[in-house]
Amino acid sequence: MEITQEQKLYQDVVQKAWEDVEFKKELTANPLDAIEKLTGVRLNLPEGKRIVVRDQSDASTVYINIPVSASTDDVELNEEQLEQVAGGKISPFNIPIILWPMFPPEGCFPPSLPTLSTK
Repeated sequence: MEITQEQKLYQDVVQKAWEDVEFKKELTANPLDAIEKLTGVRLNLPEGKRIVVRDQSDASTVYINIPVSASTDDVELNEEQLEQVAGGKISPFNIPIILWPMFPPEGCFPPSLPTLSTK
């Protein structure tokens, strides 16, 4: 499975935060500006949405992220998901596969993202 531009951007932002303490501070204080400064691209958040960044890099702490409750009212499955549902696909652990909302949400990032160099 190939990673999307959004997933690549997410990986690059996290990697930069791991390597650069000042960037991590800026990212947690003002995520949109920090990401724009890093990439040169301003994220397009839907009206009323915000990004919250929490530093969860303390290895002695277990963090739990509570996502928004999944609503199936307006979910549209892609072809692969439809095949899994129609075929009753089971995970390797013999439990049904649960389809969660995608992260990051579609439309959050501009259509063309820059490629970050790994210097």
